[in-house]
Amino acid sequence: MTTASDYLDAHRARLIEELIGWVRLRSVAGVPEYEIDLRRSANWLAGALRDTGFPLTEVWGPPDAPAVYAEWCAAPGAPTVLVYSHHDVRAAKDGEWEETPPFEPALRDGRLYGRGTSDAKGQVLAHLWGIRAHLATTGRDAPAVNLKFLVEGEEEAGSAQLEGLIGEHRERLDVDLIVFSDTMLWRADHPAVCTSVRGQLLAQLRVFGPLRDIHAGAVSGPAPNPILALSELLAKLLDDKGRIALPGFYDDVTDPSEQVREAYAALPFTVEDWLQRTESRAIAGEEGYTVLERLWARPAVEVLSIIGGDPIGVPRGAIPAEATASLSFRTVSDQTGAAVAEQLRRWVADTISDAVEYELTVAEEAAQEPYRIADDHPAVRVLADAMEDGFGAVPGRMGNAGGGPTELLGRALDAPVILFGTGLPEDRWHDSDERVSIDVLLAGAATLASLWSRLASDQPGGE
Repeated sequence: MTTASDYLDAHRARLIEELIGWVRLRSVAGVPEYEIDLRRSANWLAGALRDTGFPLTEVWGPPDAPAVYAEWCAAPGAPTVLVYSHHDVRAAKDGEWEETPPFEPALRDGRLYGRGTSDAKGQVLAHLWGIRAHLATTGRDAPAVNLKFLVEGEEEAGSAQLEGLIGEHRERLDVDLIVFSDTMLWRADHPAVCTSVRGQLLAQLRVFGPLRDIHAGAVSGPAPNPILALSELLAKLLDDKGRIALPGFYDDVTDPSEQVREAYAALPFTVEDWLQRTESRAIAGEEGYTVLERLWARPAVEVLSIIGGDPIGVPRGAIPAEATASLSFRTVSDQTGAAVAEQLRRWVADTISDAVEYELTVAEEAAQEPYRIADDHPAVRVLADAMEDGFGAVPGRMGNAGGGPTELLGRALDAPVILFGTGLPEDRWHDSDERVSIDVLLAGAATLASLWSRLASDQPGGE
């Protein structure tokens, strides 16, 4: 009987063809003019799931955030597994892409370029081909476990409606295990099981100086400058050791365990390799921790944008009336978005210049909480074995630097969450020239083909 890898290699061209067709749909989250493309993307996926064999597929939710639900439950006594991912993508500016326009996919040197190829349409497609390989190599007419899919359409906009969607359809979503597929691997030649994700809290700070833009020659010196006041505040966000300066911020942060530190240290890592793959230029961050500990086990804050003055066109020589910064906090362990939001509000009030006024908006209701599954959880062990089948290498252990609705899914459905994705740090998520390795997609699909058999056989009396 052919192996899953052999089957997938034989269908490589078809997988690429399907991914190209899907990526051409501009399913950009949060942009009204692309709402129709989001619906087209959802319908494309629903059709692909039906073609794979799912007897039930539905599109849930409003037109601006359609989610695709599917189920194939034909394995009495076997576990029921929910696969979560998303089909919406980040906005892309054509003029910033050098390899190909973002929605005109191009295959070069084993990588497919295009928005969503890796984050996360490629990951979803790996699941579909994993099921096809699972059926083809086992001779089954249905998966060895009961499968449910929930692929949402607004993850890139913060999953604001996901909790309500789950509540609305809660009776359909009873599961024993969740597979969260919106994460990365460590390296193509050295896979690693992801056991944690950081949380995320977004905030926007608007600082107001003069009542209107004022000619600098008339008031320069005594008039408050909101860009300077904002810059002064942002410069105080981190201390000289790279730690976040909000009082109480680290009260709920615990150091990574020795087991976690040893697992991260066992991954092949060099500064040169890291800088080359991530295009990060240099290493920064909190002193006293390795790069991977800073990335996966420690909190962080980023300034995502600053807007003020006249950045485009001929300068007017005016002190601007307003400056705005967008902030992103990455949280870990027992931190909560609500606690960090309150710490931020107090810190800004106590620290910002008295010469300006401000408006701080914290997206507390959309905060994503951190999540970790125990390394010795039975499902983690099964996933590690399946990854060894798919990649031909013993996987290490890693975390995921980004966030996602992982904790929400586990809490709302009262089920453990394992994390498996096919992205790589060099895939340029959210950036120009996003890309995916076809070899990694195939290895990921082979992993998933094995996972369903292993989860079924891991049960008492299983096959």
